[in-house]
Amino acid sequence: MKLFITTASTMMIILMAGCVAEPVVGVPVAPAIPAGVTYVAPAYVRPGPGYLWNYHVQYGWGWHHPQYGWHRGW
Repeated sequence: MKLFITTASTMMIILMAGCVAEPVVGVPVAPAIPAGVTYVAPAYVRPGPGYLWNYHVQYGWGWHHPQYGWHRGW
């Protein structure tokens, strides 16, 4: 019985150890992208609600929040 409980506990830890993150598919893109700019998909998940995948003239593509600005401090 003790072996069953230990095995079940180990299985639960392994199953629950994964990271839960929003997939990158269907990324909201800001509407005012300049003509001639090539779209580059995000390399990591959206940092929080309200962020849009946007183009910055100097730095390229990144996450931008209308209230908090650019993610990772551009």
